[in-house]
Amino acid sequence: MPARAIVIDGRTWRVYPGGFLTQSVADEFSLLFVTGTDEAREVRLTRFSPIGSRSREQAVAELDDRALRRLFLMSQSSARAPEAGYRA
Repeated sequence: MPARAIVIDGRTWRVYPGGFLTQSVADEFSLLFVTGTDEAREVRLTRFSPIGSRSREQAVAELDDRALRRLFLMSQSSARAPEAGYRA
C-alpha cells in the first residue's frame, strides 16, 4: 500500500497500517506515523477502529486529513511498541 502523507507542524509524516496483529484485529489495528530517515527517523503509533471498510489499507485510504491529524495527536512514541520492533 502506498503511504498516506500528512504535514503536521511543518514535518511530513507517512502513515501506514501496522503489521502487528492482535486478537482485536477485526475491530482495531495500529497506525504508524513515520518521519525522517536513518538516525533522524521518528515513529509514533496509535490504535484505530475503522468505521465502514474492514480492509486495513482501505480504511486508512478513507481517512480525511482532519481524522489523520486527530489520530496523530493521540499517538505515542514507538519506543516500547512491538509494531516498531521493540522486544522485551
